Amino acid sequence: MTSVSARITAVETHDIRFPTSRELDGSDAMNPDPDYSAAYVVLRTNAEDGLEGHGFAFTTGRGNDVQVAAIDALAPHLVGRDVDALCADPGSLARHLTGDSQLRWLGPEKGVMHMAVGAVVNAAWDLAAKRAHKPLWRFLADATPEWLVSQVDFRYIADVLTPGDALRLLTAGRNGSDARRERLLARGYPAYTTSPGWLGYSDEKLTRLARRAVADGFTQIKLKVGADLEDDIRRMRTARSAVGPGIRIAIDANQRWNVPEAIEWTKALSEFDPYWIEEPTSPDDILGHATVRANVTPVKVATGEHVQNRVVFKQLLQAGAIDFLQIDATRVGGVNENLAILLLAAKFGVPVCPHAGGVGLCELVQHLSMFDYVALSGTTENRVIEFVDHLHEHFVTPVLIRDGHYQAPAAAGFSAEMHPGTLTAYAYPNGTFWTADRALTPETSS
Repeated sequence: MTSVSARITAVETHDIRFPTSRELDGSDAMNPDPDYSAAYVVLRTNAEDGLEGHGFAFTTGRGNDVQVAAIDALAPHLVGRDVDALCADPGSLARHLTGDSQLRWLGPEKGVMHMAVGAVVNAAWDLAAKRAHKPLWRFLADATPEWLVSQVDFRYIADVLTPGDALRLLTAGRNGSDARRERLLARGYPAYTTSPGWLGYSDEKLTRLARRAVADGFTQIKLKVGADLEDDIRRMRTARSAVGPGIRIAIDANQRWNVPEAIEWTKALSEFDPYWIEEPTSPDDILGHATVRANVTPVKVATGEHVQNRVVFKQLLQAGAIDFLQIDATRVGGVNENLAILLLAAKFGVPVCPHAGGVGLCELVQHLSMFDYVALSGTTENRVIEFVDHLHEHFVTPVLIRDGHYQAPAAAGFSAEMHPGTLTAYAYPNGTFWTADRALTPETSS
């Protein structure tokens, strides 16, 4: 009797939103009222193991319905796909999705459509890692360099990173990987926290949370800046007084400035010894970032959370525009494209300090940095993962921070799965939370 292979049977989507703007959590100079949201996708199968693939794209409220619709548009490429083949080669799915000529027109490989591709591709990786009974970081770190190279799309980046380059980097990365894996399991991966620094917080709250961060073992915090210079000077003075001289304070303008303004503003804050200035101008302005970097030293320049694809990252690196490259787990086209970006950073010798926070970004990106440490860059020097202490309770396997370090996930998968109760409560607009909220405050509901 011939066995029937398991197939993807459904692509289930959810518009999940949280009312974070009410406490000003996540507030910055460009995003004063973000409601952290996830366009959430579940790949269901008819496999006997009952496993599912979970993924999402992070957004901030209005427009999450557009992001969900973009994911729904990809469903015909998924339903009926062979599960074994998909998990053996997630790269084939990534290339298939980005190659849809009519949907590609909406990018290409950027914006809402590309983020939808990332959500679906990440869900496929979650399923593959679960079926291998490994957390994603270990699934990647245990893979052969040749297979990892096969997962990368080198189109548009082969002028600086060839498959041969990638193979050499990944082969070299295996040297000492067992010892690094043990160190990771024992100590974890360094983190920094943005929790004290949201723009809407009072000085009292900033001080209290900054001191707590130091007590919790963090050696770096981050403040949002860019709305008002005198206000930023006061807040930086407050933060520096709270943490003392030995703690790094990064600052983040969230794309607020023109290039000359970015230089002037950063220099005005230099007396407080900012470690880096993040997103000083448009994320698409490669030469602008290079100009800022040349003029604000010794303050370093970081960017990446809104960089749309591996091609823009390539140019930022070619132009010497950044000191720190910040990957985002859901902005680009999923794990495959982030592998390409990690390889580009390794080729140029630029440290990767991922963007996190939001809904589930901490849960996802920890896996990518841990793989990078164990099997590619081989170091955590000058590398930290952002941590924001919001909404982790909604995940089945939330991040664990100990003494300022991410602890390595042990559960199989990509740590992307939300509790069923969260999907029921926070589905927008008719989840139980939002329904009750409208009944209580119909004039102010989001």
